[in-house]
Amino acid sequence: MFPVAIGLNHRSAPVEIRERMSFHPSQMLKALRELKECPGIQGAVILSTCNRTEVYAATMDVETGIRSIKDFFSSHHGIEEKILEQYLYSHTLYDAVRHLFRVVSGLDSLVRGETQILGQVSNAYQQASDAGVTNKVINVFFQTALAVGKRVRTDTMIDQHPVSISYTAVELAKQQFGELEGKGILIMGAGEMSTLTAKHLVSAGATTVLVSNRSYDKAVLLAQECAGRAVRLDDVDQYLAEVDIVISATASKHFVLMPERMEEIMKIRKNRPILLIDIAVPRDIHPDVGNIPEITLFDIDDLRGVVDRHHQERELAAIKAEKIIDEEMELFLKWHNTQSVVPTILALQKKGEQIRDLQVERALEHFSGLTPKQEKVIRSMANSIVNHLLHIPIINLKEYANTSQGHLYAEVFQNIFDLNVGDEGARRNMTKKSHAQGCHRRAE
Repeated sequence: MFPVAIGLNHRSAPVEIRERMSFHPSQMLKALRELKECPGIQGAVILSTCNRTEVYAATMDVETGIRSIKDFFSSHHGIEEKILEQYLYSHTLYDAVRHLFRVVSGLDSLVRGETQILGQVSNAYQQASDAGVTNKVINVFFQTALAVGKRVRTDTMIDQHPVSISYTAVELAKQQFGELEGKGILIMGAGEMSTLTAKHLVSAGATTVLVSNRSYDKAVLLAQECAGRAVRLDDVDQYLAEVDIVISATASKHFVLMPERMEEIMKIRKNRPILLIDIAVPRDIHPDVGNIPEITLFDIDDLRGVVDRHHQERELAAIKAEKIIDEEMELFLKWHNTQSVVPTILALQKKGEQIRDLQVERALEHFSGLTPKQEKVIRSMANSIVNHLLHIPIINLKEYANTSQGHLYAEVFQNIFDLNVGDEGARRNMTKKSHAQGCHRRAE
């Protein structure tokens, strides 16, 4: 049984296509069950985020499985296949495994090393498991991938280097003050940058957030998002005299805070230290403000320097992460390859047991008056002979499984020992047409 991954992401498709291809949470259970019923799909998981939509599946027939997934995407989202083909990528067998390992590690994300994807993959797997559409290969595949994602972050610290301006601003505030809980924080501005900063502040534990903006209504809306309080622009000097941290991101064309104004405010503060972080372009805070005693000022260029340095650190961490993925790939391949010969090994053991039982019973018919102990010795000897005879072939077959011709060795064993392993392929071909018809009927 082989893993495949079909989908699109922020690199392969524009946002308008990604929007059409996304699965709403309320649709997921139905979609998973429909997918599982399509030809060639033995187990599946759907991963749907703002930047990617992917189906991971286990299939006995790679070509049939891929065709089914593409048909499913097309029919479920109402997009013609010839249009969809422009944006979809396909990963089969071990490329699919590596792809998921890289996705869950944040190496395939818009922001390299981001942490959100780990939880998103975990939730996607849990939904598929709850829907009853996974199987052994999918379970091991995703459980291993989630462990890889955690190991990458633990061993490389790839997610410990902030690479967004708003997040970096909050990290600088934490470096200056430690925990943000209880610290007075004033956000000047209520645009996109201020909104992102407010969210990072709340995530970092900030509990006292004030929002000031030229439009008081917008300040109120942003304050509600971060459980803060809106303050009027006319009263902002009062709060500048009280807070510990100011993060400014207004849309003003001129400086909002001048040195003379801040000198007066510092007198009211009795020179109590204050951190000013200016992430506006053009700048909100005059650079000379940073020369005033007890004021620490960072502007957008300071933050960009930190972000660039962190980008470099993430790239170095990504190199380490790829090595970890290589190690984990080798372990997964050994497990998966071994699984391909398990049916042959089980059939070989079963045939050995059948021969053993038949020959022991025939032998016992020629003896009379044997004690239970004597009969036990005979049965034990026969069992030992079979186990010793099969031990080396089984060990060798497991070793051969990790070669490029492992499946051929399994077939040779089946032919030499005349094993009844079961023909899943034949059964699948017999029912392929009826399954396909059923899948298309459901799509209609």
